[in-house]
Amino acid sequence: MRAADGTIAGDLTNAGPAVVTLTPADLAEVGEELARYHARFAPLFARREQRAWAAVYLRGLLIADVPRKNVEAMALRLLGAGPQAARQVRALQQFIGAGAWEDAAILAEHHRYVADTLGEPDGVLILDGSDVPKRGGHSAGVAAQWCGATGKTDNCQAGVFLGYASRQGYTLLDRRLFLPEAWFEADHAARWQACGIPADTRFQTKAELGAEMVEQVCQRGELPASWLVCDEWFGRNQALLDRMDAAGLWYLAEVPRTTQVWPRREPSDGRRVRARPQAWLPPGASSGRGRKGTHVRRHPDSPPAVAVETLAAQVARRRWQRYRVLEGRKGPIVADFVAVRAVASRTGYREGLPGPEIWVLLRRPLPPPGPTDPTKVPELKYYVSNAAADTPLAELIRICGMRWPIECCFAEGKGELGMDHYELRFWRGWYHHMTLVILAHHFLVRRRQRLLARASAAASRSASLSCAQGRSEAREGGLDARGR
Repeated sequence: MRAADGTIAGDLTNAGPAVVTLTPADLAEVGEELARYHARFAPLFARREQRAWAAVYLRGLLIADVPRKNVEAMALRLLGAGPQAARQVRALQQFIGAGAWEDAAILAEHHRYVADTLGEPDGVLILDGSDVPKRGGHSAGVAAQWCGATGKTDNCQAGVFLGYASRQGYTLLDRRLFLPEAWFEADHAARWQACGIPADTRFQTKAELGAEMVEQVCQRGELPASWLVCDEWFGRNQALLDRMDAAGLWYLAEVPRTTQVWPRREPSDGRRVRARPQAWLPPGASSGRGRKGTHVRRHPDSPPAVAVETLAAQVARRRWQRYRVLEGRKGPIVADFVAVRAVASRTGYREGLPGPEIWVLLRRPLPPPGPTDPTKVPELKYYVSNAAADTPLAELIRICGMRWPIECCFAEGKGELGMDHYELRFWRGWYHHMTLVILAHHFLVRRRQRLLARASAAASRSASLSCAQGRSEAREGGLDARGR
């Protein structure tokens, strides 16, 4: 049952949300269903015209057969290219780019809808970023910054997104546009006004934007969730993890290999207990002269913390267990895992001090089949979690696999729903567009659920018919129920 002999200790491929790829035929007859879906949100638009344009925009994102789903292309395809075309394009542009409708109430209703369709007590919130390359520098928040879409520093808009996943499916919940520090300098004042950025907007890091979205969901209490997962970009931020803990969530966060911890037991055998590190305030000099210490530090008798990559190297081979997990469209993935209890080493102003007791989850990919280069070491991934000490390893691994759904959200949003096709300069326009993309994606999720239910019912009917046919043939052949 150990990784040392290659045995699969557990199969978690059925523990996450199912992935169903929709074809154009699956969306060919969704008019009435989409109208019912839109009707749930329609009362939240203040004016009748806004409700109508919201329906057009949702329909365009979902079913408009155009290469790029920008406002003009969707309007012309759905409303025609007649004499009123130019006016209709401008009206749709005004609705999405500068329309005076508020997203907050719409997203709150969306969260209630997600709770109805996907909600589970151990649901998982997912934090991640998604960036869109942009030419020029006139759109809100555009700057030369790291762009995940191109894998390098590039001119782009950076968004922070919150997703949700359960065994029932996955979707997006909320979004924030990151405004770089350069946009708060005096030379950006004109662009700030031209983009309609609210005057009370303050600088917030991506981690702060993400924490704010999570806390709002927790404060509403309408969407059941027990976990928060995030990648290394967010996981390295200790302040974010502290806020998630204070919000009452268990987090499982990927962290850099240099993250420092104190293992509670000897990594080599997992049995011998280590002394817990202690904090210490240095006393004043014995002579009574000089200032008394004011900064708490690690006690001299406490051992130094170790990096999680060092910890991984010290863990005995027999302690690793092999699991099969499902990750997105890649299908099942097999990897070796081990979980170790440890004391966190604080960062920030308390850097180096012992913190709370946590789980350290180590994940080691299997080498590819065939001849391998002995000089290449598999790239491990490292996670920390504030989950309870009695949390089973299988549960930590299941939650570890629940981060990929937000990547599916981005792939589906950009590949099917025009998430990155917008041509909008205004701050409000970015938020409006992303709000309707989020609604459109949830519509796809509901459509998937119906297709899965239909397929399951068809399979059950087929199995019943096969059994009935077998019994009929047995009777005709003069056999009893035992085949005699």
